[in-house]
Amino acid sequence: MTPGINRLKTWALIAGLGGLFVLVGAWIGGSTGVVIALAFGLVFNGAMYWYSDKIAIATTRSKPVTEDEYPQLYRIVRELAQERQMPLPKIYVSQMQQPNAFATGRSPEHAAVACTQGIMQMLSEDELKGVLAHELSHVGNRDILIGSVAAAIAMAITFVARMAMWGAMFGGGNDRDRNPIGEIAFAVLAPVAAMFLQMALSRSREFEADRSGAILLGTGEPLARALEKIEVGAKKIPMDVNPAQAQAYIVNPLTGRQVQFANLFRSHPPTADRVARLRSQEWARS
Repeated sequence: MTPGINRLKTWALIAGLGGLFVLVGAWIGGSTGVVIALAFGLVFNGAMYWYSDKIAIATTRSKPVTEDEYPQLYRIVRELAQERQMPLPKIYVSQMQQPNAFATGRSPEHAAVACTQGIMQMLSEDELKGVLAHELSHVGNRDILIGSVAAAIAMAITFVARMAMWGAMFGGGNDRDRNPIGEIAFAVLAPVAAMFLQMALSRSREFEADRSGAILLGTGEPLARALEKIEVGAKKIPMDVNPAQAQAYIVNPLTGRQVQFANLFRSHPPTADRVARLRSQEWARS
């Protein structure tokens, strides 16, 4: 998927989120509600665009590190960034012991990559390089902002659904012919729709980043081995992550939790499928 298409998808999602706020504002407060909702939507969308990287870093409690502290990490990221002809992203490390990593930022010029202590202790250098090639591919493909906006839409739709539910219960809105049953159904189904939105975006983005990362290294084997190790680590070592942010990681950090219908709402493709694609060298033929 080209960066240009990803930019269009991002702006379409932002516009859709703004429209959602306006519709809810109109339903709740008429013309006054539209104005308030529009202002809120502009602030919300602006924050997601300009500060998505800072929000992601803050929620994972990652800290900036220096090259003196992590020379190997800096060397790998610098080599990969030069290969992809992009600026060196900011580098962060989280003290979390689950092996995992993510990238964030609205563009290659405003990007950051973060690794957990667990991933640096578990992976060999070439496996870590495979993971970071994957993450820098997310940056180069400009699809990280899409994930941030998709997460925002998921949270916003859930919030809207709750307002709709309470409005249906307590008589909000101006239309005497409103259907409370329909509104309650929307309140139940909207979060499911939001989860499917995240799932669809994340799955396509992960496969593409796997492919781009393998092309960058000239082999998919290091990333395949890394994914297998990370999957095992994620199942054994829990991580406290907001579910809306889980899609940012290379492997879903909530993998080890016992959640009903987990397969239905998985935000990442199955790791076995990703590994199989990498080892079949499908990336080299596409």
